[in-house]
Amino acid sequence: MTTKMGHPSGLPARPGFDPSERRFAVGATALTLTVALGIFTPIIYHMVLHWKIVPDYSHGFLIAPLAAYFAWERRDMVARTPIEPSWWGVVPLLIGTLALTIGRLGVELMAMRTGVVLTVNGLVLLLMGRQVYRVFAFPLWFLFLMVPLPQSLANTITFPLQLVASDLAMQPLYWLQIPAMREGNIIHMADAQLLVAEACSGLRSVMALGTLGVVFAYFFRRRWAERLVLIVSTLPIAILVNAFRVALTGVLTHQFGEEAASGMIHSTEGFFTFGLAFALLLLEAALIERLWTRWRAKRGSAS
Repeated sequence: MTTKMGHPSGLPARPGFDPSERRFAVGATALTLTVALGIFTPIIYHMVLHWKIVPDYSHGFLIAPLAAYFAWERRDMVARTPIEPSWWGVVPLLIGTLALTIGRLGVELMAMRTGVVLTVNGLVLLLMGRQVYRVFAFPLWFLFLMVPLPQSLANTITFPLQLVASDLAMQPLYWLQIPAMREGNIIHMADAQLLVAEACSGLRSVMALGTLGVVFAYFFRRRWAERLVLIVSTLPIAILVNAFRVALTGVLTHQFGEEAASGMIHSTEGFFTFGLAFALLLLEAALIERLWTRWRAKRGSAS
């Protein structure tokens, strides 16, 4: 009579915890993902080019390293989680394959790129199981943020953002009694015209700050409702800060001429306003933390 020695004590290993089975599952998953990413290299390469060429998506360079860090941070949780392959992984795997096929046939870049992320999710779920996938769910879904929007959708979003930015920017100019008149996304001033172009629409700030908000929410160890508030608030913060940037450009143009609307001064404004948005996000997180602490204290004293 033989006994399966899967544990140093001589007792049989629990399902999903046998060392040899875990090594095999991890190795098979790593090998399969490597092969899959090798097959998807052309799609990934062109997506990286997209990040490089279109500044609105330059945050994409940070997504994969951040996802890898989030996954590495959960390594101790994975060590305590059984590996039990799940056929449920076939579902996202099939959807991802379908998206890749449709994207390739219709030359739809977003479908192909989304298909890559779905396929990676499906392979992890299929080979590692539901419990391990649950541990890795956040870094795996975080990868979707590296997929650029389709140009048709970006164009649809950009023009309203241009109008909102130019409209909100007019208010500080009125308060400062700077003569100006808005016509669509153009602000007419006494000696210059400010064109709130696509690059100044604020889409870049929305994408970058939205990603930053998700990262903040990850480290913000509170309830999901509070994390969601933090993420959703990045949209109005990005819009308001971009409008402030347009207004600041108007003030500087009024004082120093059209040179203030381009070149180094304009770029410096961009860094300054994004820093302001970052500071507002920090302030909001601190405020939520303070309100949460006060609410817990009141609840504790009431009980």
